[in-house]
Amino acid sequence: MSTSFLKTISDGSKTYFRPVGATGPAHVGEYDSIKSAYTGLYYNGAIVSYRKGGELAVSSYVPASILKSELPTIPSTVREQIEQHIHRIEHRPAGLNISNTQRLNFSKSVVMGVLNVTPDSFSDGGNYTNPLIAIKRGRQMIAEGATIIDIGGESTRPGATPVWEGDEAERIIPVIEGLRDEGVLISVDTRHASVMQQAFEAGAHIINDVSALTFDPDSMEVAKRTEMPVILMHAQGDPQTMQDNPDYANVLFDVYDYLAERIDACVKSGIDQSRIIVDPGIGFGKRVVKDNISLLNGLSLFQTLGCPLLVGASRKRFIGAVTGIDDASERMIGSVVAAVKACENGADIVRVHDVVETVEALKLMQAFRDGESMDGIA
Repeated sequence: MSTSFLKTISDGSKTYFRPVGATGPAHVGEYDSIKSAYTGLYYNGAIVSYRKGGELAVSSYVPASILKSELPTIPSTVREQIEQHIHRIEHRPAGLNISNTQRLNFSKSVVMGVLNVTPDSFSDGGNYTNPLIAIKRGRQMIAEGATIIDIGGESTRPGATPVWEGDEAERIIPVIEGLRDEGVLISVDTRHASVMQQAFEAGAHIINDVSALTFDPDSMEVAKRTEMPVILMHAQGDPQTMQDNPDYANVLFDVYDYLAERIDACVKSGIDQSRIIVDPGIGFGKRVVKDNISLLNGLSLFQTLGCPLLVGASRKRFIGAVTGIDDASERMIGSVVAAVKACENGADIVRVHDVVETVEALKLMQAFRDGESMDGIA
């Protein structure tokens, strides 16, 4: 590979950097690799892409050795972007401060358990509308190994009808109060600022907003005032229309650009970037197979946003489209495979329905990863 590709990237172009070829340090030299922060793994190169204006992206694989040795020879605007991408991979956040006394560490993949207290969620709607049953399920997921419980009172499945925020709060607040002393982190899955505030007062720790704080004009202020970490998710359109005709010039780069813009908007509003988590929004305004598979395959790209990465692929329609399993509740195996794939490609948190199975799979994945990072070391 020559440097000719890098030299074709003209001033004014935006670059994208997807690390590939993860391996252990025994198989590469420090100069021939890009170290992924706290995982102990190294990438032997990257898919470097660029586009200018509305042009389609141009991409090529570039080995790490060439990237590092030849960066001084390419235009400064291009070099600065690539150096920033590499820096963000090599200095990814190793954790997230939840409060003065609580910290979420990413030395191992974190499992977020889904607790929908709605009558119409796509997979388990109606199962946990009774607060006592929901609390029991939350405790079960904690026992199974969930680090976070994500409580939602409004379904955001395709075609879902919006819920009045008073009804939403009435559904979730008793469940938050019932789980807040269980030694687990609680995230509130909501688009409404008033629900975010009430959830915070009830004991929630994290905001999970499928609209990336765009749906409710007051949500940015609530996130700032409460200092809760916030999950910014990408969705093309709203739940009622998002699957009508999703379309992208390049789903990876379009989703990346959106999340970068939302991070910037939050930071400008006074939310520290250290409190931001990003989520590419699997299944939210995406072509069922093509876009969701592309996002999971290219997930390592999002490491260069400089924020922890969450992926929620559990039981979603693309799994059924690939496997032929129509009943969402029967998509456990596909969901676990998707979670492992996400973590292998850089996800710090996976949002899942099947907690015990996912925890078991990720423990084995982590053992393989640890073994790879130590292979050849006495």
